[in-house]
Amino acid sequence: MTAAFLTAGALLLGGPGVASADAASVCSGRPAKTVRFATGELRLYRTRQYVCALTVAKNPGARRAMSVSLQPRGGRPVVDGGRFTRQAGPVTVHALHRCVRASGSIAGHRVATGWILC
Repeated sequence: MTAAFLTAGALLLGGPGVASADAASVCSGRPAKTVRFATGELRLYRTRQYVCALTVAKNPGARRAMSVSLQPRGGRPVVDGGRFTRQAGPVTVHALHRCVRASGSIAGHRVATGWILC
Protein backbone atom coordinates (compact mmCIF):
# COMPACT_ATOMS: atom_id res chain seq x y z
CA MET A 1 0.00 0.00 0.00
CA THR A 2 2.81 2.44 0.85
CA ALA A 3 4.60 1.68 -2.43
CA ALA A 4 1.44 2.42 -4.40
CA PHE A 5 1.04 5.72 -2.54
CA LEU A 6 4.66 6.74 -3.25
CA THR A 7 4.33 5.83 -6.93
CA ALA A 8 1.14 7.89 -7.26
CA GLY A 9 2.83 10.82 -5.49
CA ALA A 10 5.87 10.62 -7.80
CA LEU A 11 3.63 10.75 -10.85
CA LEU A 12 1.75 13.78 -9.53
CA LEU A 13 4.96 15.64 -8.69
CA GLY A 14 6.70 15.05 -12.00
CA GLY A 15 8.01 11.51 -11.94
CA PRO A 16 8.57 9.24 -14.94
CA GLY A 17 6.06 9.54 -17.73
CA VAL A 18 5.31 13.22 -17.12
CA ALA A 19 6.01 15.72 -19.89
CA SER A 20 9.09 17.86 -19.41
CA ALA A 21 8.98 21.59 -18.73
CA ASP A 22 10.29 22.25 -22.26
CA ALA A 23 7.33 20.44 -23.78
CA ALA A 24 4.92 22.46 -21.64
CA SER A 25 6.48 25.84 -22.47
CA VAL A 26 5.42 26.08 -26.11
CA CYS A 27 2.54 28.12 -27.47
CA SER A 28 -0.76 26.55 -28.41
CA GLY A 29 -2.46 27.26 -31.70
CA ARG A 30 -1.26 27.21 -35.27
CA PRO A 31 1.98 28.83 -36.41
CA ALA A 32 1.15 32.30 -37.73
CA LYS A 33 4.54 33.88 -38.46
CA THR A 34 8.25 33.22 -37.95
CA VAL A 35 10.80 36.02 -38.19
CA ARG A 36 14.43 34.89 -38.33
CA PHE A 37 17.38 37.01 -37.26
CA ALA A 38 21.11 36.49 -36.64
CA THR A 39 20.91 34.74 -33.26
CA GLY A 40 17.50 33.05 -33.41
CA GLU A 41 13.89 33.51 -34.38
CA LEU A 42 10.69 35.10 -33.16
CA ARG A 43 7.75 32.70 -33.43
CA LEU A 44 4.08 33.71 -33.32
CA TYR A 45 1.15 31.33 -32.90
CA ARG A 46 -2.54 32.07 -33.16
CA THR A 47 -5.77 30.59 -31.88
CA ARG A 48 -9.16 32.14 -32.54
CA GLN A 49 -8.91 34.54 -29.59
CA TYR A 50 -5.24 34.62 -28.59
CA VAL A 51 -1.79 35.25 -30.03
CA CYS A 52 1.29 33.76 -28.39
CA ALA A 53 4.95 34.59 -29.03
CA LEU A 54 8.36 33.29 -28.05
CA THR A 55 11.96 33.97 -28.99
CA VAL A 56 14.06 30.86 -29.61
CA ALA A 57 17.87 30.81 -29.76
CA LYS A 58 19.55 29.45 -32.87
CA ASN A 59 22.28 27.83 -30.73
CA PRO A 60 20.99 26.99 -27.24
CA GLY A 61 23.61 26.73 -24.55
CA ALA A 62 25.11 29.42 -22.35
CA ARG A 63 22.84 31.86 -20.55
CA ARG A 64 22.45 35.15 -22.38
CA ALA A 65 20.08 38.09 -22.43
CA MET A 66 16.82 37.25 -24.22
CA SER A 67 13.43 38.90 -24.39
CA VAL A 68 10.10 38.67 -26.15
CA SER A 69 7.33 41.26 -26.25
CA LEU A 70 3.80 41.03 -27.62
CA GLN A 71 1.33 43.92 -27.73
CA PRO A 72 -2.27 43.94 -28.94
CA ARG A 73 -3.42 47.16 -30.62
CA GLY A 74 -4.88 49.41 -27.95
CA GLY A 75 -3.35 47.37 -25.12
CA ARG A 76 -0.19 47.17 -23.08
CA PRO A 77 2.73 44.96 -24.12
CA VAL A 78 3.39 41.69 -22.31
CA VAL A 79 7.13 41.10 -21.88
CA ASP A 80 9.31 38.21 -20.77
CA GLY A 81 12.98 38.95 -20.44
CA GLY A 82 16.02 37.70 -18.59
CA ARG A 83 19.06 35.48 -19.02
CA PHE A 84 17.96 32.21 -20.60
CA THR A 85 19.66 29.29 -22.34
CA ARG A 86 17.06 28.39 -24.97
CA GLN A 87 14.02 30.66 -25.19
CA ALA A 88 12.23 33.70 -23.83
CA GLY A 89 8.51 33.33 -23.42
CA PRO A 90 5.90 32.27 -24.16
CA VAL A 91 3.79 35.39 -23.75
CA THR A 92 0.10 35.45 -24.67
CA VAL A 93 -2.37 38.27 -25.33
CA HIS A 94 -6.07 38.35 -26.13
CA ALA A 95 -6.28 39.49 -29.75
CA LEU A 96 -9.74 38.68 -31.10
CA HIS A 97 -10.20 41.05 -34.09
CA ARG A 98 -7.07 43.02 -33.10
CA CYS A 99 -3.67 43.47 -34.69
CA VAL A 100 -0.55 42.71 -32.67
CA ARG A 101 3.09 43.70 -32.83
CA ALA A 102 5.92 41.59 -31.54
CA SER A 103 9.61 41.92 -30.88
CA GLY A 104 12.36 39.63 -29.70
CA SER A 105 16.02 39.91 -28.87
CA ILE A 106 18.89 37.58 -28.14
CA ALA A 107 22.35 38.75 -27.08
CA GLY A 108 21.95 42.27 -28.48
CA HIS A 109 20.40 41.25 -31.82
CA ARG A 110 16.80 42.41 -32.14
CA VAL A 111 13.86 41.94 -34.50
CA ALA A 112 10.46 43.63 -34.47
CA THR A 113 7.32 43.43 -36.54
CA GLY A 114 4.88 46.17 -37.39
CA TRP A 115 1.18 45.66 -36.79
CA ILE A 116 0.44 42.15 -38.08
CA LEU A 117 -2.20 39.40 -37.96
CA CYS A 118 -4.99 41.93 -38.45
